[in-house]
Amino acid sequence: MIEKRIRDDFPLLRRTVGGKPLVYLDSAATSLKPEAVIEAEAAFYREVGANVRRGVYELGAEATERYESARAKVAALLGAQADEVVFTRGTTEALNLAAWALGETIVEPGDEVLVTEMDHHANLLPWQELVRRKRARLSAIAVTAEGDLDLEDFRRKLSPRTRVVALPHVSNVLGTINPVPEVAAAAHEAGAVVVLDGAQSVPHMPVDVRELGADLLAFSGHKALGPTGIGVLWGKAELLRELPPLIVGGEMVREVWLTWARYDDPPARFEGGTPPIAQAVGLGAAVDYLQAIGMEEVRGHGERLTALALEGLLARPGVTVYGPKEASRRGALVALNLRGIHPHDVATLLDRQGIAIRAGHHCAQPLHRRLGIPASCRVSFHVYNTEDEVAQLLTAVDQVFQELS
Repeated sequence: MIEKRIRDDFPLLRRTVGGKPLVYLDSAATSLKPEAVIEAEAAFYREVGANVRRGVYELGAEATERYESARAKVAALLGAQADEVVFTRGTTEALNLAAWALGETIVEPGDEVLVTEMDHHANLLPWQELVRRKRARLSAIAVTAEGDLDLEDFRRKLSPRTRVVALPHVSNVLGTINPVPEVAAAAHEAGAVVVLDGAQSVPHMPVDVRELGADLLAFSGHKALGPTGIGVLWGKAELLRELPPLIVGGEMVREVWLTWARYDDPPARFEGGTPPIAQAVGLGAAVDYLQAIGMEEVRGHGERLTALALEGLLARPGVTVYGPKEASRRGALVALNLRGIHPHDVATLLDRQGIAIRAGHHCAQPLHRRLGIPASCRVSFHVYNTEDEVAQLLTAVDQVFQELS
């Protein structure tokens, strides 16, 4: 079990909310940052501060070394090669890059892109724009009543015209862990490229991109104990070499003439302009922190807390939980509603107890329409949360019922 002393590494947990100790249960939106990450980013500005890939002087070389060291750490976390890791501003930018580049290379009028009913808007809107631009077709894989991906519907909709299958590894609402290897195998047999939204998986569980079988994967640093403003697009080396950049300029070229240019090899090709250097260094420190704990242990901790939350919530009349009912089939989050009480009211009353949760549609409006609800409450965990905090949540839920029912 993860030791409670880890909480001492997170300075934000020392503050209070309304005179009560903070219980932070919104890590699916953004995680807290350990002191080591905060210090790594600050140290870059204090000790180096130079740009990367430009100067031959000592500070420039050291900046580049720290930046590329962070890339190597991310690659190791994913079971990948360093030249397969592209730094972006976050999951959203990474998925936009993927959609743009694939649209320019493999999607033609009349082709199809498959998404899912459980997608975050960041993995839906870029594909909407792609099919509009290319006069292609967008179709969504259904979600079952239990909150699983409907694999029969997937196989029905997969066709020789399917060029891209985009899906979340873990749903940010249902918590569902999708069967990515199975989906990827079928998609590849049909000749499609598989794009994976790993925003809710990479920070919480072991992820080996070779075992998953996807072709591209995106995630954000700020959900993985790292800084905001930094994300990753991983791609198979042979695929990245075929894709054009979304942002051009700066140090992503080999040579430039007035009427043409020759772009650099990946990953530099996709990192035009000054990249998020300090943020990348901070992400490298976050990866070190997670790796020191061990991703299997991170996953086990999240699963234990999720199981406790599910057990308590499902035992309470008037509570509706969305998604699989077994913690082993979920990421470290639970979406729920309290009968007759608006999610915003629930979140407001919990906040008075010092408990921070998310309320709303969680950037997944189509999924909420599928569920027949306008919004939901979501509690989500990370390494700094404890079993006592789950107990506090359940007690607070009872108090909300008493006050508003």
